[in-house]
Amino acid sequence: MRRAAPFLLVAALLAGAAGRDAFDDWVDATPLPNLLHETSVEVRDRHGDLLRAYTVEDGLWRLGARPDQVDPAFLDMLIAYEDKRFRSHSGVDPRALVRATWQALWNGKVVSGGSTLTMQTARLLENSGTGRWQGKLRQLRLALALERHLGKDEILTLYLTHAPYGGNLEGIRAATLAWFGKEPTRLTPAQSAFLIALPQAPETRRPDRDYPTARAARDRVLDRLSATLGEDTSQSAKRDPVPRTRRPFPSLAPHMADRALAAAPDSPRHDLTLDRALQTSLETLARTSLRGKGERLSIAILVADHQTGEILASVGSAGLGQTHRQGFVDMTRALRSPGSTLKPLVYAMGFDQGLIHPETLIDDSPVAFDTYAPQNFDGQFRGELRVAEALRLSLNIPVVRLTDQIGPARVMSALRKSGASPVIPSGQPGLAISLGGVGVTLQDLTHLYAMLANRGQTRPLFWRQQDTAHAQNGPRVLSPSAAWQVGHILSSLAPPPGAPNAGLAYKTGTSYGHRDAWAVGYDGTHVAAVWIGRPDGTPVPGAFGGDLAAPILFEAFQRLKPNLTPLGPPPPDTLLVGSADLPEPLRRFRGRNAHFTAAPDAPKLAFPPDGARLQAMDDGVTVKLRDGTAPFTLLANGAPLATRLYRREILLPLTEKGASTVTVIDAKGRSARSAIWID
Repeated sequence: MRRAAPFLLVAALLAGAAGRDAFDDWVDATPLPNLLHETSVEVRDRHGDLLRAYTVEDGLWRLGARPDQVDPAFLDMLIAYEDKRFRSHSGVDPRALVRATWQALWNGKVVSGGSTLTMQTARLLENSGTGRWQGKLRQLRLALALERHLGKDEILTLYLTHAPYGGNLEGIRAATLAWFGKEPTRLTPAQSAFLIALPQAPETRRPDRDYPTARAARDRVLDRLSATLGEDTSQSAKRDPVPRTRRPFPSLAPHMADRALAAAPDSPRHDLTLDRALQTSLETLARTSLRGKGERLSIAILVADHQTGEILASVGSAGLGQTHRQGFVDMTRALRSPGSTLKPLVYAMGFDQGLIHPETLIDDSPVAFDTYAPQNFDGQFRGELRVAEALRLSLNIPVVRLTDQIGPARVMSALRKSGASPVIPSGQPGLAISLGGVGVTLQDLTHLYAMLANRGQTRPLFWRQQDTAHAQNGPRVLSPSAAWQVGHILSSLAPPPGAPNAGLAYKTGTSYGHRDAWAVGYDGTHVAAVWIGRPDGTPVPGAFGGDLAAPILFEAFQRLKPNLTPLGPPPPDTLLVGSADLPEPLRRFRGRNAHFTAAPDAPKLAFPPDGARLQAMDDGVTVKLRDGTAPFTLLANGAPLATRLYRREILLPLTEKGASTVTVIDAKGRSARSAIWID
């Protein structure tokens, strides 16, 4: 027997080694599940705060979380409660298994689990239930395999990402956002205990379904960890309430978030230049500002830093879910008529080319260029007045005279150089572009005014953080002095009633037919633009940029910062003199001769105005006349439809759809005409 002992010992050692090797081979052969499960795409602001998240394909909110993104105190409590020896075991804790087995045999039922956090992670990755012994064995095998391939923090990351927290919530970050409305970086002991208890029975312990059960489960965790937390802390935490309802996930800047997703659909995270606090404030302003102003109205707001080019807030509508306002349409990118908001560009070009000075006298009297006879919005004429006053009053005739001198094509070129992408319906720019006869977006106007604010230098605007490194100045459009002069004039405009008189350089605009109300403004650092109207382009009776959009523009600046940044002093080469001291060519703007100038008392078509788009009516079109000497003759497309008229309002039997030209001739042979379109 003694002689056989060494051989038996060697045989035992060989058998043990063989068993160990077989066991290792068994663990190594474990098929690993997909460790890269899809997580929710996240859109974040300039500070890394969450703006919006998207559910994964199966409708779950599953937000990735690393241990360094979670409150360390929560991790300490989790490990102390679930797996005290997590940092030291190899995936399976033999002591915990022996204890759980003994308690089950002694009590005839399961009293405590022997699963480690690694085994729980294995179960989550397999998407399997707790199971019986066969399931436990499979989880044990996978846990051992995970420990051989991953580090402890990597395993903890998987658990923090996949742990269930009720309903369609997976992961600690989804849980804290839904139950507490915050990221898990700082949690109270009560919140941590609740988040430890919930994954053990995520449906039965949901506080929105069974509040007493959820609270009792939370308190049991606190009782068990009282030695770790301290009795006073544990008892105090029990007095904190458990959340009763889920909070909605952040859904800020939805239009911009969708743009980011469309631009890079495979990216799990998108970092924007937006500021979450400002975005939240302006979205609230957009919603509240439309109350009582018509159910079909929408709104758009854009704010940018014109020195860096970063867009800080972008509100595309009053709310994505407001279908009656077509809230799904991003009105920051919709083509609309800008009304009078392009006038500052025309005047700045006039300053730059030496055609005018703010003190130059310019004529505001009836004028016509071939068939185009511009009218002021109020139908009045003011004769000669200073250029600065013409811009402040937003008169139409002086700016059209100036556009004729500069050339519409040059105005369009400058608009494009500023960063805008204007669209002309006819393809060829005409004099009407300075009055809104061109399609632009709110983004285009923001680019234009950012250029004016930046002393005539373009600074392309961008909204993705990745574009910061490539941000640089674009082409120069205007001289610094020309841009400063326009800003100086606009900053002297009176603010809307109740708004602070802070010297904001701003301009309002109203498109033809009251379809669009605009307000755009800037100070020394920021530029902002506001649009209000109906997304379908139908008229909004009584809508004016000064009444609707301007108060919101000033409120947006108030929410942006308490005090405006000064525009700064004039450039050294700026000519700052009165009208009497101007050089002779700058004292009065002559311009090119128009084809004819109508006398102040010449006949005028008060309705329909030139460019009107009318709905076809069975009985024709109502025509209203102003000034002139009766009797009148009315023609449509060159054919007389009514003669010897003494009345100044008549129903013209014009029912044919399409383009038509209505002409009035008075007793002295003077005429006026309007080109209209009948739908």
